Amino acid sequence: MKKAILATKIGMTQIFDETGALIPVTVLQAGPCVVTQVKTVENDGYSAVQVGYMDKRSKLVNKPVKGVFDKAGVSYKRYIREFKLEDAENYKVAQEIKADIFAAGDKVDASAISKGHGFQGAIKRHGQSRGPMAHGSKFHRHAGSNGSATTPGRVFKGKHMPGQMGGVKVTIQNLTVVQVNADQNLILVKGAVPGPKKCLVTLKETVKAI
Repeated sequence: MKKAILATKIGMTQIFDETGALIPVTVLQAGPCVVTQVKTVENDGYSAVQVGYMDKRSKLVNKPVKGVFDKAGVSYKRYIREFKLEDAENYKVAQEIKADIFAAGDKVDASAISKGHGFQGAIKRHGQSRGPMAHGSKFHRHAGSNGSATTPGRVFKGKHMPGQMGGVKVTIQNLTVVQVNADQNLILVKGAVPGPKKCLVTLKETVKAI
């Protein structure tokens, strides 16, 4: 992995390519991110770049975190993330990373926290079918049998049951970058990206290009 950036999800829209085909895209406000620390194999045992994204008011930053930004000589940031990069030594502290590190046609992996749906039943959460809705039926939206009574006499791990839905980290791989607007730091990615609007999205060069 050699390229990565933090972005904010703006929303979805559609554009037309040169052949007139309609392409659904997710618009991401990517960066600018600033390098707050460069980690090397000699110093830290691995090669990585620590970046900050989105300005934050100083009164909302505690003293230890302020020290990180003051040492780097950059303004206080809301998000700090670390990317393991093989060429981390090529980055400099306080260097800006902008949307133009990606180009149209690049393949990326997008990670974000998915939309939270609260506690949901098996029908909504796992797509199971309901029972008859007539008055004689005693089975409507129940999950059904959970396990046998004797052998093995327990509920198997991974059984589809009601529970918390969403609110977990989701990564979608091999998304295609359709367009990059370097002036406004916008990246248009084909298809859907996890998370609600205004959520933090991590874009990385894909690890499983097809």
